[in-house]
Amino acid sequence: MNRRTFLGGFILGTLSSPLVAEAEQAEKVRRIGHLAIAAPTDVLPPPPANWDAFREGLRELGYIEGQNIAFEHRYAHGRLELFPDLAADLVRLQVEVIFARGPWAVTAAKNATRTIPIVGIDLESDPVEAGLVASLARPGGNITGMFLDLAELSGKQVQVLKEIVPKLFRVAVLGDPAVNASQIAALNVVGRSLAVKVETLELRSSKDLDGAFDTANKRRTQALIVLSNPLTLANRVRIGDLAKKRRLPTMYLYKAHVDAGGLLSYGPDLPGMHRRCADYVARILKGAKPGELPVERPARFEFVINLKTAKALRLTIPQSVLLRADEVIE
Repeated sequence: MNRRTFLGGFILGTLSSPLVAEAEQAEKVRRIGHLAIAAPTDVLPPPPANWDAFREGLRELGYIEGQNIAFEHRYAHGRLELFPDLAADLVRLQVEVIFARGPWAVTAAKNATRTIPIVGIDLESDPVEAGLVASLARPGGNITGMFLDLAELSGKQVQVLKEIVPKLFRVAVLGDPAVNASQIAALNVVGRSLAVKVETLELRSSKDLDGAFDTANKRRTQALIVLSNPLTLANRVRIGDLAKKRRLPTMYLYKAHVDAGGLLSYGPDLPGMHRRCADYVARILKGAKPGELPVERPARFEFVINLKTAKALRLTIPQSVLLRADEVIE
């Protein structure tokens, strides 16, 4: 080999090394852990719009499944006791970030790791009071995401039910006291101010549903409020069917309940919140630290009415209420 050939090969090799490194980096598949209560194939699947919004959000930011990202899915299939082991499994796999959906998933992920970044979506917990973050502005640890303690919406829900059922004096509240404690407390306060007695119906598993509605019937409740947690969301079709069977006007937090046959919902835009979580995940994959990404609260709330269900309940929705709705399903 002459000197010119050697130098030419050396220079080309030197110039190509960064290009090879960049190509390898571009082709690297980033692994994202996904921890949730239910799988799309479960008998009680989660609303598909939420996961679709998350994936679409990632796609818009350049992260495409099968190209440069891969998901490690871990589902509890409605069995809350499985969450700790599922979270630990994601930690063993050394995923780069965990997307935890719901209070049980967020808590399990937090208990499983203090180093792997966690993006949570939790609409039942105050993250500061729960010890998940130091503050909303500067979380400080390995958790960030979308959080909202929904207690503040309770007054709005009772007031709307009062407009629809003017002689309302007894309302049942369906939820898990361990998860929905702040919402239940707020509803009791609002109920006293509006002269409405609040009856709590415990829902700790899907098996409790029939008994809860039997109790509501025995107590002669005139309306029902279904509190926010992944268990009620997974059972949205069954809850809607039971409410119609008992002719019980029911208020929910999420539009997915009304799409599944529920009467009313007033609460945050869940698909929109999942899209925002995709932004958190993308920023973390690009090097951002979760402790420096402020926790966000949903900015958009929607009021949805299902007139088909109102007709089935033989219920007339006042025009003043219909005019305030963001969407009316006819």
